[in-house]
Amino acid sequence: MSNAKISDHSSAIPDHEACYSHSNCPAVASADWQYKSRPDLAPPRLNITIPAAKNVEKGHLFVALFAGHPKTTTEQHDPRQARPYIFRDDSDLVWSGYGIYSTWATRVQAAKWKGQYVLFSFEIDHNAGYGHDHGHTTILDQHYETIRELRAGNHKLTDKHKFHVVSDNTAVIQIYQPTPQYPTAYGPSEEQQWIVDTIFQELDITTRDFLFEWSSLDHVTPEDKSHFADQIGPGWRRLQLSDAWDYFHINSVDKNSEGECIISARDACSVHKINGINGSIWRLDGKRSSFTLGKNVTFCFQHHARFHQQLKGEEEGTNIERGKEVATAPTSSGKIIKLDTEAWTAELVEGFYPPESLRSKSQGSRQFLPNGNVIVNWGSEGALTEYDAKGRILLYTYMDSGYLGLGVENYRGFRCSWTALPNKEPAIISLLNDEGTAVYVSWNGDTETETWRYYAVASGYGRKHFLGENSRKSFETCFHIPGKQVHHVVAEAVDARGRVLRTTSVAKLQPEISPAKKSQAIPPMRIQAQDQAWMELL
Repeated sequence: MSNAKISDHSSAIPDHEACYSHSNCPAVASADWQYKSRPDLAPPRLNITIPAAKNVEKGHLFVALFAGHPKTTTEQHDPRQARPYIFRDDSDLVWSGYGIYSTWATRVQAAKWKGQYVLFSFEIDHNAGYGHDHGHTTILDQHYETIRELRAGNHKLTDKHKFHVVSDNTAVIQIYQPTPQYPTAYGPSEEQQWIVDTIFQELDITTRDFLFEWSSLDHVTPEDKSHFADQIGPGWRRLQLSDAWDYFHINSVDKNSEGECIISARDACSVHKINGINGSIWRLDGKRSSFTLGKNVTFCFQHHARFHQQLKGEEEGTNIERGKEVATAPTSSGKIIKLDTEAWTAELVEGFYPPESLRSKSQGSRQFLPNGNVIVNWGSEGALTEYDAKGRILLYTYMDSGYLGLGVENYRGFRCSWTALPNKEPAIISLLNDEGTAVYVSWNGDTETETWRYYAVASGYGRKHFLGENSRKSFETCFHIPGKQVHHVVAEAVDARGRVLRTTSVAKLQPEISPAKKSQAIPPMRIQAQDQAWMELL
């Protein structure tokens, strides 16, 4: 494993203690939480080894981290809170999905549905040993409220590998369907009685009806498995339904405007194009490829094939581990492959390779961005890179830092535009320390607040006294009131147009956790003469 993954690059990690006011807020001396206003949140700190260049695409980073290996000690490895996250390029938190999802969740991404941006992720029962997970897709609106839960049709269980919005109201999903069968003719033991039929469906998001279904067993014989399939296919030595032999293993589906679908069959080391009317196919790489492959086109264990303009395929991930590592290339990669369906040739147009020769054993994704940049997520290696169109690295980060970065994985990683205004009110806390009063405020998931305004309020009267304002520059903002005790404080979130978006609840002054002997000598803040009816803020 790369040393960079477990080192801390502190210059790239934002200082969450920083305060943006006329005076610096004192840090809480003995506290070890990241956010004073949200001590319940413990998001990962991205280990950014190559900071974002000026020409990175606009938008936020969308990731969903999880522990990639079993715990071997009682010490804490991996993300403390494994859930979906949205980050800025400097590692500053925008949104933590911890607490929103009740189970393990993966592949968080923004998309448009009915003209509005939505956020979707997959909530699952995670079966890490076999790469199959069953659950449902949860769609959130721009207030982080659940507006849809989508499940497979025709009495089947949705798998985590794919949910992709392909039109104004339809999406494709993927299914692993154990099927009773004796596949002994293709390599497994005579005792094996189950095989996986890998299926994808197209769903109507509004009605939840499924519109189209394609089955691997109907169109691809197990004879077309890769020559590695006996080594990597779960269940070839066992009998349980959950261990069914997986000869094909779909891990991505895409659909173009012509109604054609392209799927990645990992365990067959091939990409297939599906006719949306009759289900017929052509194949790229693997056994019986329809194309003559040019230099460096070949791939195996690919994870995320997508259409791209006139280019018909793309691939990442070249290595897998099932007790024994099987590698077909020195590193993982993202490839753009041009297909000529008249001459039936495949040509490598561009390859994107990891900065530190990473070789992922599983997972991964590639995303083309509006400005021509490319995001490649390195899956089980827990890293993400943004490239320009010529393959130059613009941003490179691991998913967590230091000891907690060990074993962290991220199934898919994206950059997306996203605006949101949470329904929940902002969080606020007011702390008394030796220097005065420090007010900390945050609003998990908010992208619209530009300024925080602070007011003292009189207990029982509800009147407000303006204390000041400062710019919101990070997940948490601090406002310092030097030399004063302000017993009750509220804050207003204000957008770029000066509109008040939301007001916090009243924060009652409380002491820091650390001893503060001088704080007792700080006088209460007194109001101006025209407000003498208050006497003092209680």
